[in-house]
Amino acid sequence: MSVGMVGRALAAVVLLAIGPVQTSHSAAPVRWRDSGAADTTFAARVARLSEPGGFFDSDNLVSNEKSYLHVLGRLRTLGVSGGAYVGVGPDQNFSYLVHVKPRVALIVDIRRDNLLMQLLYKSMFELAPTRVEFLSLLFGRAAPVNPASFVAARPDELLDWVADVPFDSARAATVHQRVMATVRGFGVPLDDRDVRTMSRFHDEFIANGPELRYASLGRPPRAMYPTYRDLVLERDLDGRESSFLAREEDYRWLRNLQRRNLVIPVVGNLAGDRAMPAIARFLRERGDSLSVFYTSNVEQYLMRDGLFARWAENLLRFPRTSRSVVIRSYFGRQWNGPHPNTQAGYFSTQLVQRVDAFASEWEKGTLVDYWAVVTQGIEKP
Repeated sequence: MSVGMVGRALAAVVLLAIGPVQTSHSAAPVRWRDSGAADTTFAARVARLSEPGGFFDSDNLVSNEKSYLHVLGRLRTLGVSGGAYVGVGPDQNFSYLVHVKPRVALIVDIRRDNLLMQLLYKSMFELAPTRVEFLSLLFGRAAPVNPASFVAARPDELLDWVADVPFDSARAATVHQRVMATVRGFGVPLDDRDVRTMSRFHDEFIANGPELRYASLGRPPRAMYPTYRDLVLERDLDGRESSFLAREEDYRWLRNLQRRNLVIPVVGNLAGDRAMPAIARFLRERGDSLSVFYTSNVEQYLMRDGLFARWAENLLRFPRTSRSVVIRSYFGRQWNGPHPNTQAGYFSTQLVQRVDAFASEWEKGTLVDYWAVVTQGIEKP
C-alpha cells in the first residue's frame, strides 16, 4: 500500500472515531509533575518557552548523522552528566539523554513540525512500557501478545520482529488513533494543519518501516544517509550499541523522564530573542546548569545568514559549569576538506567542545567562519 493510501486509511478511521478535528484547549491538562518547578501544565510550559516557528527544507523525521554516537566516550571522559540538556532535531536526542541523564531536557527547533513530531514520540512513550511496544506504535503494527518476552532482545531482533509483522491498514489506523488521542491529552493546542502534519509524519514511519531515511523537501533521500535501522544499531567508538533502544533499562529511564513531563519540546530559533533567553531563565529558576547543547549543524546556517553572533550571545547566557559542552555535526568535505575527527566510512563527524572553550574562542575573535567554529577549541575523539 502506498504512503498516500495509508494516510487516507488513517484519516478515515480517525475522523470516524473522533469526529471533526478540534484544538486541545478543552483537553484535560497534564500537570507539571516536577516538584522543583512551578505548578503549571505541560502545555503552558511549551507555550511559555516557544516563539513563532520558522522554515527549514526538511521534515527531519530521522537524523542523517550516522556518527551521532561517536561523542559518547568523550562525554564520559569529561564527566558530562545531570544538569540540563538542550538539543535540536528528532530522536537522536533521546540517545544522548540516556547517557547524560539530565534532570530536564528541552528539544528546541525552529520548525513547529519538530514539536509535533516530539508530541507523537511523547504519546508513544506514554503508551508503551517496553521497547517492542514503542516500535510497534511507531511503525503502526500490532504489539506482541507477550511484550515482556522481548525485554532482553537485541535491538536488531526488535526491528526484525516489527518489520516482519504483516501490514494491516485497519490496525495502522487504530494505532494512529490511540497515539493521537494521547497527544490531545497533553493539552497543547492543535489546529487542522497540525493534525494533518502529524498524520503525515506517522504515515511515513508506517509506510517505510525501519528503512525510513532522512530526506529534504523536493529532493530524494541520499544513499549515504542512514536508515532508522542503521541509527538504532549504530555503535559508539568503543564498539558498544548505544542508542536509546539498545537496552530496556535505558528505555525505561527515558520513558520515566517523558512521563514526568521533563522532556519539553520548544519552537525556537537558536539566534532568536525569545525562546533561548526564556530557556536560560527557566534553567536558572530551576537551579540547573547546562550539561549539553546539541546544535547538529545549525551553526553553519547561522554563520551563513549573519546570525552567529546572536547565537553566541544566547548560548553564553546559559548557566554553565566547566563541564558544559556543545555537540555539533560536520558533514562531508566542506570548506578545507574532511575534518580531522572524521572516522573512516562516515560522511558526518560529531564534535564536542566545552562551552568555556567556545567562550574563549569567541572573545578572542577567532570564530570568523564555519571552519573555525568546527576546528577551534574542539575536543579530540
